[in-house]
Amino acid sequence: MNTQLKKGVLELCVLSTVSFKESYGYELVTEISKNIEISDGTIYPILRRLTKEGYFETYLKESKEGPPRKYYRLTEEGYKKKEQLEKEWKEFILHVNKILDKSDKN
Repeated sequence: MNTQLKKGVLELCVLSTVSFKESYGYELVTEISKNIEISDGTIYPILRRLTKEGYFETYLKESKEGPPRKYYRLTEEGYKKKEQLEKEWKEFILHVNKILDKSDKN
């Protein structure tokens, strides 16, 4: 997938994934990687920025495999942001598909 296109939707993917289940960074990378090829270095800057913007709260949770993990959960503002981005994404897809449908008919 084109890198620029991927960057544009990862914020929505991160918000959406955390809306279903509070997660730590590597867990998010693993979950999103099931559908989109990404690396750790892509997700952590997004998590830091979204936390700084007030869309996530974080907390530490003990881990059996090592040091405590930082978990992310959506704030009320985070849920609003996710809904907004999801709406914009669906509208975008609708319009792109209209263009693609026209070009397929030519």
